[in-house]
Amino acid sequence: MLFFRLLRIARVAARYGLDEFFLEHERVRLVRWLVHALCFWRRLDAPRGERLRLALEALGPIFIKFGQMLSTRRDLVPLDIADELAHLQDRVPSFPGKQALAVLRRAYGREAGEVFAEFDATPVASASVAQVHKARLKSGEQVAVKILRPGIGKVIAHDVALLRVLATLIEWLWWDGKRLKPREVVGEFAKHLGDELDQMREAANCSQLRRNFAGSPLLAVPEVYWDYCGQEVMVMSWMEGMPISQTDRLRQQGVDIPKLARAGVEIFFTQVFRDGFFHADMHPGNILVTPAGQYIALDFGIMGTLTDADKNYLAQNFLAFFRRDYKKVAQAHLDAGWVPADTRVDEFEAAIRAVCEPIFDRPLKEIAFGKVLLRLFQTSRRFGMEIQPQLVMLQKTLLNIEGLGRELDPDLDLWATAKPFLERWMSEQIGWRGWLTTFREEAPYWGALIPQLPRLAHQALRTDRLEKLEAGLAVMLRQQQIRNRWLGILATILATLLALHLFP
Repeated sequence: MLFFRLLRIARVAARYGLDEFFLEHERVRLVRWLVHALCFWRRLDAPRGERLRLALEALGPIFIKFGQMLSTRRDLVPLDIADELAHLQDRVPSFPGKQALAVLRRAYGREAGEVFAEFDATPVASASVAQVHKARLKSGEQVAVKILRPGIGKVIAHDVALLRVLATLIEWLWWDGKRLKPREVVGEFAKHLGDELDQMREAANCSQLRRNFAGSPLLAVPEVYWDYCGQEVMVMSWMEGMPISQTDRLRQQGVDIPKLARAGVEIFFTQVFRDGFFHADMHPGNILVTPAGQYIALDFGIMGTLTDADKNYLAQNFLAFFRRDYKKVAQAHLDAGWVPADTRVDEFEAAIRAVCEPIFDRPLKEIAFGKVLLRLFQTSRRFGMEIQPQLVMLQKTLLNIEGLGRELDPDLDLWATAKPFLERWMSEQIGWRGWLTTFREEAPYWGALIPQLPRLAHQALRTDRLEKLEAGLAVMLRQQQIRNRWLGILATILATLLALHLFP
C-alpha cells in the first residue's frame, strides 16, 4: 500500500508540474528534461501557486495542513503562492451533501430532519478533515454541525505510515538524522492527527478551552451541545465574526488592528503558560473576530499540552531571552540536557547572542525570519542540540502566531508585548501568590495525611525496619572508622614532613 501511495504522490506531483519547485537548478537539468519527456501529457497552463494548491488538495489532509502553515509565512513564501495557499484555510473542496446526511444518519440512527429543525446540506466551510454545516436545533439555537470526511482515517493512516518510512530513512541515511529525531517527531504529529479524527475528543477540547477563558474579553469559544456529539459529528453554538485575514474589512468595522495583534500574543502566552493547554492549529481559517475586537476560536482538533515542569522551564528561558541574559539561556539548555553535557557554556552563550541580538528591538517587518531560522539550525547543529518532540506542536504554533502577527501588524514588537505578561506570570508562580496557590492546592492532601502520621510513624519504627536501619548505621560507622584511620595516618605523614622542613 505504501508503494502505491508513493506512486500516487509522484503522479500528482508530475501532473501539476511540481518539479518546477525542485528541479530548476542547472545541476539537475538532465533530470528535469527526463521528467518533461515522460510527462508530456500534463497541463501547465495554470499559475504555479494554483497548481501547488490543487496538488496539495489532491494529496489529502497532511499535505493540506502543510500548505495551511506555509500560507501564514508570507515572509518565507512568494506572495503569489501564499495567496493561493490561503484558500486551503477554509475552502478545501467539500464532499457532497448526500454523504454528510449519510454520516448524520449513521451517527443518530435517524434522518437529519428528525434531529434538527433546519439543516443546510450545503457546507459553509470545508477543511482537510471535516466540513461545517449550519443548522438550527428544535429548541431554537443556531448551531454549527461539524462532520468528519468519510474515509479520511484510511488516507491519514497511509500518509502517516509513509512519513514513518521517510523518517526512518532520514535517520539512517543522514548523518544529522538522529539529532533531529524524525521518527519521534512523526510519532508526535501522528498522535495529534489521530485525536483530530475523534469529534468527541475535539468537543472535549473545545469545552476545556471555553472553561479556561470563561468571561474573557479577549477570546470567545463556542458552547458544545453534548447530546448531539459523536465520534463523527460535533455540534456547537454558531459564532458570528469576520475572518481575521480580512484586515481591511475589520478596519472598516472599527477594529483596532494593532491592539488585536497584541491581544493575540497575550492569548497565546496565556494558553501556554497559565493553562498548559493551547490551540495548536492557529491558522487564519480557524480564527474569527467580532466587531468589538474579540477573537473567536474554531476547530479544536489539534491541541497542545505542557507539563508544569515544561511551563516553568520555558517561561524562565523566555524571560532570560527577553532580558538578553544569554548565559542563563545557555545554562538552562545545558541543565535540561538539550545540549551535550560537555558543552562550554561561554561558547554556547556567544552563539545564542549572535543569533538573537540582531532581532531585538525590531518590529516584525524588519526581521528576516528565514535567515534567523537558518542561523538557529546552524547553531543547533554545531552544538549537537536535539529536537524535543514534546514541543513540536508548540514550535508549530509559534510559527503560526508569528506569521499571523506579521499580517495583522508588521510594526508589532513581539518581545516588548510578551515580556510584561511573562514577568507577571512568573511573579504569580514564584512570588507569594504562587506560594498561596500551591498551599491551597496541597491543603487537601496534607489534611488527609496528618491524621495518618502516627500510624505511618509506627510502621516506620517496626522492629524489622529498625534492624535494617541499625545494620546500615553499623556499616556507615565502620566505613567512617576506616576513613578516620587513614586520615590519621595522612595527618601524621604531613606533620612529619612539615617538621623536617621547619627543623632540618
